[in-house]
Amino acid sequence: MVECVVKNWQGEAVGQATLELRVAKETSASHVVHRALIKQLTNARQGTANTKTRAEVRGGGRKPWRQKGTGRARAGSIRSPLWRGGGVTFGPKPRTYNLKMNRKEELLALRTAFASRADDMVVVEDFAEQISQPKTKEMTAAIARWGIDPGTKVLLIVAEETENVYLSARNIAKLTLISADELNVYDILNADTIVATSSALNMIQEVYSA
Repeated sequence: MVECVVKNWQGEAVGQATLELRVAKETSASHVVHRALIKQLTNARQGTANTKTRAEVRGGGRKPWRQKGTGRARAGSIRSPLWRGGGVTFGPKPRTYNLKMNRKEELLALRTAFASRADDMVVVEDFAEQISQPKTKEMTAAIARWGIDPGTKVLLIVAEETENVYLSARNIAKLTLISADELNVYDILNADTIVATSSALNMIQEVYSA
């Protein structure tokens, strides 16, 4: 069970929130989370790197000089990998790096990673109504009132991304804004502090505890 103090828009403690998530055993937790992290980072690779072999490089159809009598080494093409401008031997070709992971195991890793950051979590009341128009200054001031260093990496989790909240948060350099149904292991582990709204915490309980 995760217990957190709930703060309002002004940074005052107004209550307490609890979150119960089924996590992995202590002996296998790090292994499960590591597998999920490697899967996410690997699947993010585009796999579009491409080099040309000697058959694909333009030119080189004619033998540059005769086989014997010149004193030079034999050469059949100016597009040999030994030549400047030639093909590439065993270079990268377009490929897919996708890794697979069972859905239940992936959810278990996500819950385990989220629960492990309980000490670095700040729960706040829903504040979408407090931002009547996009103001980066207001969002920065609120983060400071919640006791968070503005220079650290912050993951802000909301139940639903409203336009004013999104526009107010997007220009803050080290702030990442995601909705509760888009949680991922990398963002959870990469952040120094996690800020979640009360409704986002309830959604996480509903969506990921199944």
